[in-house]
Amino acid sequence: MKNQEKKKKETFLFEKKNYTIMLIGLAVIALGFILMSGGGSDDPNVFNEEIYNFQRIRLAPTLVLIGLAIEAYAIFAKPKKQ
Repeated sequence: MKNQEKKKKETFLFEKKNYTIMLIGLAVIALGFILMSGGGSDDPNVFNEEIYNFQRIRLAPTLVLIGLAIEAYAIFAKPKKQ
């Protein structure tokens, strides 16, 4: 009886592979948000064109979406059969 209870407590929802993929996805999302930041102006009366560059408009949101897709894959990845 104790063996069955111990086995139930030791099982995790995901395997190490899933958690590793999740960390990679989180890193990609964080990189996207870091690339999206900045480009503002210190003076609110002065407009800064830097906010509309490729990095902030195309690259950063794409990285965030790719990171979310990686997270979805990590959640739905099947564990190895034993």
